[in-house]
Amino acid sequence: MIPRVLEPEAMDGPEEAACYDAMDHRAVNEAFVADFLVVHGPCRGGEILDVGTGTARIPIALALADPRARVVGFDLAPAMLDRAAANVAAAGLSERIRFVPGDAKQPTELGDAFFEAVISNTIVHHVPDPAPALAAMVARVAPGGTLMVRDLYRPDDQATLARLVEEHAGGESPEARELFRASLHAGLTVAEAAGLCVALGLPADAVAMTSDRHWTLVWKRPT
Repeated sequence: MIPRVLEPEAMDGPEEAACYDAMDHRAVNEAFVADFLVVHGPCRGGEILDVGTGTARIPIALALADPRARVVGFDLAPAMLDRAAANVAAAGLSERIRFVPGDAKQPTELGDAFFEAVISNTIVHHVPDPAPALAAMVARVAPGGTLMVRDLYRPDDQATLARLVEEHAGGESPEARELFRASLHAGLTVAEAAGLCVALGLPADAVAMTSDRHWTLVWKRPT
């Protein structure tokens, strides 16, 4: 099995944010939103916390898919949030999507708030020790709420990693291909993600492979 090689924890800087935002994640983002609405059901009018919101493409997709969705985007990188705010304004969704800067491992900026749901897409591979961040996400889910975390999985071998890069980023710029390659290298295996769940008191089978390059954690807090 290939070793985990960490990426920078925050992608900060206008050029990095612009490069990331220019990548075509639309299909992946729309799949995330569709899968979330299946497991969560229609939004109930409470706020949904998006941890590691990046440039807010998932909050925008969710708000467009469900008119009751209200989202708080949370991210460590100011440049990402600047780009996110511009994207939300351009989509005409500033009244339903707001942003809070902060660290997913210690989200003190959120105060004592609980959320209808907590979602996160591809932040785990940026965090050297994901356990505190996942624990903080679990703690923020309101009774009856949903936690959904999706991230890239680390392949067993370099040949599989190279194939995934070619299949899913072959048409992107060299910089974008290298970014995707590094992200796969930094991902967790399903077994590693399941182990984190067990340590947090969640069932190991809350984690499953959901595509050829993603694992997904889904958990509902009892009412």
